[in-house]
Amino acid sequence: MHGRPRKPLKPEDTTALSAKAEKLRLLQSQFLTNHHNHIYTKEALDLNAKLVENNPEWHTAWNYRKLAVETLLSRSESDPDYIRSILDEELRVVESALRKNFKSYGAWHHRKWVLSKGHSSIDNELRLLDAFQKLDRRNFHAWNYRRFVTALMKRSDEDEMKYTKELIDDNFSNYSAWHNRSILLSNLLKRKAEGYFPKENVLEEEYELVQNALFTDPDDQSGWFYHLWLIDQTVKTDAPILVSSWPSHGSTITLQGNKCLYGSGSSLLNCTLSDIGKLPVILYFSQAVEGIDSSTVTVKSEVLNGDLVWKPLSTSNSNTAQVWVTYLNVGNMELQLSKNYSLAISLGHSKGVVSSSGYHFGHPMHVAFKLCIQTDYTEPAEGQCEKKTSWNENDFKKFDHFRESESIVSTDQLTSEKDHHNQTTSNWCVEAIDKEVDKFRDLLSDSDCKLGKLTLARLLTALDSLSSTRVEKMVHADEVLQLYGDLMKLDPTHSLYYKDKHSLTLLHQITSTRESLQPYCHYYKDAAKTIAGHVCLRLQNLSLSRIGCMENLLWVQMLDLSHNELQSIEGLEAMQLLSCLNLSHNKFGSFTALGPLRLLRSLKVLNISYNEIGSHSIDTRRYLCSSPLSHTEEFAWDRFEILAGSFNATKFWEAFLIFGSLNLTELDVKGNAVADEKFRLFLVKVLPTLKWLDGGELS
Repeated sequence: MHGRPRKPLKPEDTTALSAKAEKLRLLQSQFLTNHHNHIYTKEALDLNAKLVENNPEWHTAWNYRKLAVETLLSRSESDPDYIRSILDEELRVVESALRKNFKSYGAWHHRKWVLSKGHSSIDNELRLLDAFQKLDRRNFHAWNYRRFVTALMKRSDEDEMKYTKELIDDNFSNYSAWHNRSILLSNLLKRKAEGYFPKENVLEEEYELVQNALFTDPDDQSGWFYHLWLIDQTVKTDAPILVSSWPSHGSTITLQGNKCLYGSGSSLLNCTLSDIGKLPVILYFSQAVEGIDSSTVTVKSEVLNGDLVWKPLSTSNSNTAQVWVTYLNVGNMELQLSKNYSLAISLGHSKGVVSSSGYHFGHPMHVAFKLCIQTDYTEPAEGQCEKKTSWNENDFKKFDHFRESESIVSTDQLTSEKDHHNQTTSNWCVEAIDKEVDKFRDLLSDSDCKLGKLTLARLLTALDSLSSTRVEKMVHADEVLQLYGDLMKLDPTHSLYYKDKHSLTLLHQITSTRESLQPYCHYYKDAAKTIAGHVCLRLQNLSLSRIGCMENLLWVQMLDLSHNELQSIEGLEAMQLLSCLNLSHNKFGSFTALGPLRLLRSLKVLNISYNEIGSHSIDTRRYLCSSPLSHTEEFAWDRFEILAGSFNATKFWEAFLIFGSLNLTELDVKGNAVADEKFRLFLVKVLPTLKWLDGGELS
């Protein structure tokens, strides 16, 4: 256990274990006979007690005792002494089993069940817990049970805080004590208990407490986890806020007729809306929320008739999501040429928007933008837009500059409102994180501690997130990137984690300002002859293992993420304008990893060539996604069976789940193990809109 090597058994030990196993088999046989025949006599319960004392992990044996207790209690409901004696015997059996294995799930659960009956004294429970926690102070089973017992006893969180402090003072390596302290302190801060408000004073004391542990033994992990929790408490806001939107506040969206979209009077954004005839409006929150509807979000405009329907962008079909979208039915609007139409979105005026942690969105937010009709829409001539999209270097040229009115990097106005609202708290947060940064720089001047480097990277990231202006937000990004680079070399066991953090920091740095974003934006030379956008965001060859910062990329219609190390595109569903996507030369191992694509209604061009799809004989990542047998998925079995025909259905259902709801015109899958001729024929059936497959034009 926990890395301890197993010692080979001696002959006499093997003999003893064989005798014990034979005895246990005999007990099990007798017990199962009693169980099947519903025998709940004293002799049967005594035999069961011997069994659970020898093997506390057999849940069937504990369930039998529950059935037996329920049967015995039903015979003497009016005799409290008899009831108490039955339940006390159960507590005795559990205690005996726990002395055999004090980490037995079944035993602790059975003890909870007995106490929940309400007829037993709980005075002895803390004494019992103290005994077990002395044997192993990090036994999370005992700590979970302690929280259950203290709730029954109505023991105050303040008293439990003192108890955790005593254990930490005795041994600061007690991870479970630190963890329990974080749970208790969260409750106390949330209800603003006496002595635990204001939050700033409490957190300052906690920083001092945990630093004593960290600086005494920097290599012990227990205190570091608590310090990370403190950073989160310092930086985060409990209530959800709106961090981004598309269209962004103050922008102008120009339409060619009521079919084609441009950005802010320029050709920055350009995609055909004729297939869907709808313009997405996106709200991006700081955390997942529910309750977004016409009663909590008000949209005012002279061009709207009736309420808009808001939908959560969630790959799990949840009613809670960080990103919500509605669609303006532009195709049905009667709009005049060269006239600006104002739309104003307001939220926060009611209490209906709630985060997954139970906090209400209470800070009013307003987003206003304009729609403008530039010219009448004319259908393109036959063959005009039939040229295949190319991702070659020669097909792009550097982008010059952004105009001030363009609907990109859309968090400026929203962020400034938030910072003004929380100015006092934010000032304290910056000072607190600054102090921590100084202390950890001192620690690292004397030690090459990997946990110290990781914490400094987290502190600097937190400090950047608290900066009052966007220009200052990524001032420490280069140092953070260097720290994660050092950690990948210093601690190769966790290099994948550090690489993910490095990727997210790099993306934050790139997308934080117009100036930092501009070098990665390129004009697509032949956009007039394809459905590609005029501007492509090119994030290829950056060694990205994870994507993020979607709140800054809601405007993107053409995205190149090729030649990276991505295995997932989690969060990409927020980019509702995305029409062209290049994911070639990455490390996607299954179609399940492409799940967010199902929510991209505007996607027309997709390149997933030269990945690892189909290369893994056992792809455990598929179990992160619902199968077609799941009730949460709308899986069109009839259509799937018709399309699959004589093909191996189990091989193609994931592809059908992803591509079945898309209207792709171009798809590239070559270079994947799954991409044989049968699979290509299947794709042609699944995607009737497809015109180009693997670079070849379909007849």
